Amino acid sequence: VSGYAADRSTRLFELWYKQSFLDNTLDIKIGQQDLDTEFLISNYGALYLNANMGWPVAPSNNLYSGGPSWPLSSPAIRVRYRPNASLSILVAAADDNPAGVRYNAFTVQHGGNTADPTNQTAMDGSGTLFNMNTGALLMAEIQYAITPGPGHGGLPGIYKLGGYYDTADFPDYRYNTSGIPLGSAQDTTASPRMVAGNWLIYAVIDQMLWRPAPDSARSIGAFTRVTGSGPSISTQISFAVDMGINFNAPFRSRLNDTLGLGWGLGQASSGLRQYDRTARLPVQNTETYIELTYQAQILPWCTLQPDFQYIFNPSGGVLDWTHEHTVQNEAIFGLRSSVTFCKQPAWPSPAFFPGVAPLPFERFPVQWSDLLSFCSRSAWIHARISPPSRP
Repeated sequence: VSGYAADRSTRLFELWYKQSFLDNTLDIKIGQQDLDTEFLISNYGALYLNANMGWPVAPSNNLYSGGPSWPLSSPAIRVRYRPNASLSILVAAADDNPAGVRYNAFTVQHGGNTADPTNQTAMDGSGTLFNMNTGALLMAEIQYAITPGPGHGGLPGIYKLGGYYDTADFPDYRYNTSGIPLGSAQDTTASPRMVAGNWLIYAVIDQMLWRPAPDSARSIGAFTRVTGSGPSISTQISFAVDMGINFNAPFRSRLNDTLGLGWGLGQASSGLRQYDRTARLPVQNTETYIELTYQAQILPWCTLQPDFQYIFNPSGGVLDWTHEHTVQNEAIFGLRSSVTFCKQPAWPSPAFFPGVAPLPFERFPVQWSDLLSFCSRSAWIHARISPPSRP
C-alpha cells in the first residue's frame, strides 16, 4: 500500500563513502547502503505510493527481509561506469540479509517470525548489526538514455536491463529436511530443506510519449517494468509487471502538478502453490492492483498527493484473521504530504523527465527522516538516520 511504511524503530539507515575517478566516468560507493535507490527502479514509477512501484514485489518477498531496501540496508560496494551521457553500467555486491534473520525469515519456516513479521526490529532494531553471515547479493544493471538532458531533440527515455543472484540458501517449498512433503500431515517439523541460490532478471522502460514543445512543462510519459525470478521451488513470486502513465501539468494553470494512473500484478510461484495444496490452504495465484494519484504543488517547497488504490485478490488469496475466509478485495484512500528543504540536484534534470517524482535521495523530502550529507568536489560522505516510524 505504501512504500514509506516501516516498523517503529530508530536506526542507522545508510552510512557510505563515494569516490569518483577518471574525470567522473567511474565512481565507487562503499558502506551501509540501500540498493533500491539505484537498481530496479523506474523514474516515472517514483510518483506512486504503492510499495510495488518502488522496490518490486519479487525481491520484497523472495529475499531475506526483502533485501537491502527501505527501511533496511546492508554493507555493500557499488561501482558505476558512465563512458558517455547515454550509457551507464552499475554492479554491486551486498550482504543479502540486512536483518540477520535466518531460521524463521519466511512464513514457511516454523510459521515465520511472528514477533516481528517484517524482520525489522527483532534482530537489528538499530541498523548496526552489519550481518555478513548469510549470503551475497550480486546485482548488475545497464542503462541506456535517449536524448539525455535539455537542448536535445526528440523525446527522452531510459531503458534498463539487469538482474541479481543471491548465493544464500533458501527454503524449498516442496520438502522438509527429511524429504517429507512440506506442510503435509506427515510433516511434524515445519522445517523446510534449504536449496542454494535465488535469481531475478528485469527490464525497465521510462519513455516520454508526448510534449507539445521542447521547453514545455506539459508532457505525457509512461513506464513498464517486468521481472522474472526463480527457481520456482524456493521463491514466492515468479513473475511481476508494473506500469503506468503520467501526465505532467494536466491543467494549464497547474504546471508543477502530476496526474498518474498505474497498474501492476504479482504471480505466486509454482513452489508456493504446491505448498498451499499440500498444506490444504487456499492456493495463492495472482494479486493485481490499480492506483490513481495526483501530486499537487501547494507551495514551491510543499506538495500534497491524494491517492486511491484498489487491490484485487490481496496476496494472491490468503486467509484473513478468522482463518475461515480469504482476504477480500481492498479499496484504499490516502493523502501524502512532502516538505522539501534543499534544491534538487542537477541530474536527472527536471527538463529531462518532467513529471517525475524525485526519489528521496534526489530531493531529500522530510518524511519522518533526517538526512545529513557532506559534499566535496569529487567525493562525499552520506549518512541517513531514520527516527521512529509514525503510524
